[in-house]
Amino acid sequence: MSDFFQFVTERHEQILSLTWEHTYISFIAVIAGFLIAVPLGIVLTRTEKLNKYVIGFVNILQTIPSLALLGLMIPLLGIGVIPAIVALFLYSLLPMLRNTFTGIREVDPALKEAARGMGMTSLQILFKVELPMALSIIMGGFRTATIFTISWATLAAVIGGGGLGYLVFTGLGVANDSMLLTGAIATALLATVADFITQKIQKLCTPKGLRSKRAN
Repeated sequence: MSDFFQFVTERHEQILSLTWEHTYISFIAVIAGFLIAVPLGIVLTRTEKLNKYVIGFVNILQTIPSLALLGLMIPLLGIGVIPAIVALFLYSLLPMLRNTFTGIREVDPALKEAARGMGMTSLQILFKVELPMALSIIMGGFRTATIFTISWATLAAVIGGGGLGYLVFTGLGVANDSMLLTGAIATALLATVADFITQKIQKLCTPKGLRSKRAN
């Protein structure tokens, strides 16, 4: 363990820089996924014939091995940060799309009927009833996508995307256990911190009435 602590002490600036790169590419990918997945999930709740095909296609994307998808990015976008973010973006879509679709579909029909009886339009029902009730579930998908993306982002180093994967793969290549361990631990800590933050956000997005029900 002395070698490990010595490595961390001597390379702390590089580790912090790689951690920032890792956070950056993960954050951009997840936010881009959120901006696409949530509106798309809402649209799919209104189109019965289309939803199974779109969700099925996104499911297929999820089954493509990470390295294979990154490899496909190279002839299209080259190497570096951009193809890494695009690949991570594609992987982040499913949890948020599925949770948005499920969350809105599971809103009690009686609540929507009551809102319609009060004279609300479909758009008003969406923003004042469906989205507030489904927001906790949607943010649950965001939380899952964030944690998974941070883990997958380790592979970005394979195509020159940077991040903590550089320590992992370089450590493997040169048989440097301290370097490998540093990359693995830093990634795990980053995912843990992200989980804690997104859990707090999810809790804040949960209506007070639903919080008390879940607590019971």
